[in-house]
Amino acid sequence: MSTPPLSGAGMPGAAAAPAAAAATREVNTATLCRIGQETVQDIVFRTMEIFQLLRNMQLPNGVTYHMGTYQDRLGKLQEHLRQLSVLFRKLRLVYDKCNENCAGLEPMSVEQLIPYIEDDYWKNEDRGPASQLRYASEERREILEVNKKLKQKNQQLKQIMDQLRNLIWDINAMLAMRN
Repeated sequence: MSTPPLSGAGMPGAAAAPAAAAATREVNTATLCRIGQETVQDIVFRTMEIFQLLRNMQLPNGVTYHMGTYQDRLGKLQEHLRQLSVLFRKLRLVYDKCNENCAGLEPMSVEQLIPYIEDDYWKNEDRGPASQLRYASEERREILEVNKKLKQKNQQLKQIMDQLRNLIWDINAMLAMRN
């Protein structure tokens, strides 16, 4: 059982025919998840509208209030609540269908889902302490090279900052002499 996605408050007549054709074919789990997401968004939107109606609605507690306006808002509230219950039923159907589609799948551990590139360190771990020492010394040499390059870049940046500071000082001095 598959359900077509909801698009806003209602569908125009021209769009209803392709939606009906889409409802007859089988939908994959990713599409069901998208439909579920849209349904949850519709539920949140409808709930916000219900709270907006409740905030604007006054309780009939003897205060002079137009009964027609009250009945109109009450009707809107009841319609929103009905639509909300329909959306929750639709969400339940999508949830059940997703669980049905995923029932035959084997549960995978998180480690299997994460792409992993083998590191030379783990390969060298089985070979013994000599290869581990060589690997550690290579890593240390690379770190020292990076530190050396970083110090050079920092020195260059310091020189540029000093030059800019001197330039700004000269410009300020010239502006002060002109005034």
